[in-house]
Amino acid sequence: MKLIVAYIQPEKLSDVKQALAAMDIKKISVITNALGAGLQKGYVEEYRGVQVQVSLRMKVRLEVAVNEDYVEPCIQAIITGARTGKVGDGKIFVTELVECIRIRTGERGSEAVG
Repeated sequence: MKLIVAYIQPEKLSDVKQALAAMDIKKISVITNALGAGLQKGYVEEYRGVQVQVSLRMKVRLEVAVNEDYVEPCIQAIITGARTGKVGDGKIFVTELVECIRIRTGERGSEAVG
């Protein structure tokens, strides 16, 4: 089992969800209002006549727990849905998922991931 965490542009969320659904991956968690800094290095904005340096950009964080067979399809779906070819498209992190427990039934492991 793996936990796939992706940070993407907010406007690409719908495209990523569609790409994941096309790969039969429907169980995802979305955390909005994630802030991050990377190669974009921020920008200058004017607010009430004062220039403000904005160094943290809005991102959306997705978390997807998958069994081994779905790791590569999940990664490819996120890339397909999120890629614009510009700096700031995001990152994907893949980590081992030690345990998963479905609260409703008590199932554990790959059965609980689904």
